[in-house]
Amino acid sequence: MSLAPSRLHDAHRTNSATWRMKLCASANKLVSMSTFTRSSLSGLLLAAAGAIAFSGKAIIVKLSYRYGVDAVTIIMLRMLFALPFFIALSIWAERQTNARENPLTKRDMVGIAALGFVGYYLSSYLDFLGLQYISASLERLILYLNPTLVVVLGWLIYKKPVQRIRMLAMAVSYSGVLLVFVHELSFTGTEVALGSALVFASALTYAFYLLFSGQLVRRIGALRLVGLATSVACICCILQFLALRPLSAADVPVQVLWLALLNALLCTVAPVLMVMMAIERIGAALTAQTGMIGPMATITMGVLVLDEPLNLWIGAGTLLVVGGVFLVTKYGEK
Repeated sequence: MSLAPSRLHDAHRTNSATWRMKLCASANKLVSMSTFTRSSLSGLLLAAAGAIAFSGKAIIVKLSYRYGVDAVTIIMLRMLFALPFFIALSIWAERQTNARENPLTKRDMVGIAALGFVGYYLSSYLDFLGLQYISASLERLILYLNPTLVVVLGWLIYKKPVQRIRMLAMAVSYSGVLLVFVHELSFTGTEVALGSALVFASALTYAFYLLFSGQLVRRIGALRLVGLATSVACICCILQFLALRPLSAADVPVQVLWLALLNALLCTVAPVLMVMMAIERIGAALTAQTGMIGPMATITMGVLVLDEPLNLWIGAGTLLVVGGVFLVTKYGEK
């Protein structure tokens, strides 16, 4: 009988310890969930901000054209201002552990140069040329077809099968672009066809970049590739200007310089970093889906800043493009 109080005390102490462990586990779980929620929220905000910032590029380019400056000069100024930041990104990426363990080979450098030329320089230049002839809204809708072009190229080059629902989704997307294209054609004339073709070629070249960059990304890392490839593109744009224009062509109105600086920092460097940080927090798929805010942002800024029209044709076309691309990405290969 004398052992009973001791056993009761031990049992009480064990129960107390168990409850404390459960409380600690619950608290840790709540802290973990809170941290996850904050990380997810910050990732979504970064992805949305990156999409909106990148969408502002077309608006700034269209504003620059109002000062009588051509595409060669505008893209040179943009890349000239962006180059120091991409060089800094490349240097930082080279100092990371993965980079030290995987030094660049000659084949890597050739691949980086080719991807930088096609995916960033050529794609950007064609886009800037196209913006001389079409609205920012139509430009953004055409560029937003990029995921569908990756699917088509994968089917043509690698014989990757395409699900029927993705085929239907792509048809929906292209019908949306066609709707807006026909509407603009009826108001602004045949130049729309030239501008649309140039921007479509821009989307196509960037789709090639995405298709062929996968293996290199896995080997050298995404930030390393982006920093080096965009640096190559910046140099190409500067060399193009030196080859095609006299140095006096760089004597542009001060407003163009400020627009180019804004384009370089807010619409080029910042979106790259924000999207990379978003992918780290919420993954590539959700980042891409959040990027669907991009076309709406461009259309809104086009209406407010450039006085571009907003009507039923543009609204319906945008819904078709965004809806179709959403289905293409949702039913992508697992």
